[in-house]
Amino acid sequence: MSAILKNHLKLHFVVVLYGFTAILGKLVTLPSPQLVWYRMFIAAAVLGLFIHFKKINVKIGWKSALQIMAVGLVVAFHWITFFGAVQISNVSVTLGCMASTTLFASFLEPIIFRKKVKWIEVLIGIIIISGLYLIFQFELNYIHGIITALVSAFLAGLFTVLNKLFINDHHPVTISFYEMLSGFVGITIFLAFTGTFNGNLVKPETMDIVFVVILGVVCTAYAFVTAVDVMKVLSAYTVVLAINMEPVYGIVMAWLIFGQSEFMSAGFYFGTAVILLAVFLHPILSRRKTKLEKNLN
Repeated sequence: MSAILKNHLKLHFVVVLYGFTAILGKLVTLPSPQLVWYRMFIAAAVLGLFIHFKKINVKIGWKSALQIMAVGLVVAFHWITFFGAVQISNVSVTLGCMASTTLFASFLEPIIFRKKVKWIEVLIGIIIISGLYLIFQFELNYIHGIITALVSAFLAGLFTVLNKLFINDHHPVTISFYEMLSGFVGITIFLAFTGTFNGNLVKPETMDIVFVVILGVVCTAYAFVTAVDVMKVLSAYTVVLAINMEPVYGIVMAWLIFGQSEFMSAGFYFGTAVILLAVFLHPILSRRKTKLEKNLN
């Protein structure tokens, strides 16, 4: 098996794991803040061990550390709203709306980096909004889940763009470790202030523990490290294009596992297909635009 094919298979397995997080969120009986609390603790611990054995330098300036840890709080709130959306609606609705992350990232990036908004991203944004309109129109019974999932998509776009501020100066694993650690600490403070630790902490069932360990170790720590590793062979463009398959893999798995509760209206699937079309078009059009500009110069 060639190195390229092997890394393509590893990449798509990671994307399947990304989609499987929503499945686990539906299976776990814990409230979403507690679920994310366990997830970030386990992920931080596993990444800490990985850093120790790989001897990765995690020493960074206090200013950068504080900035990265602030992004970690955004990641934590993103996951809380993500699992919250899964629990109050279903996997299909949540993943369908999460495909709009590209829309939010395309408008947040010019604001944060003070760049001009690109016409391609405006066009993609219009297509995604039309897809979201179709989902809203046909799935009003899931309105709260849709809104929660869109908040989660916005936060996902936000922390993705913010991470670009650090990626050139710090190791990706170091960034992720600080984010997981700060998210865990942030949720701990939140749970303490809301009195959750005073007898209101939901005790995980046996299967909850199994699912949370899979979520923290396999779907978070392993998936992240592997996604970084395949980029040694595959281009960033290839990785981004593959990750766009997450909603597709997740929705198919939800059909197979949960059956009837995941069957949606034809309008929902049409709206989701419109969003996914826009998401796939974005890197393709951007790449063609870059090639055209190089040829003109």
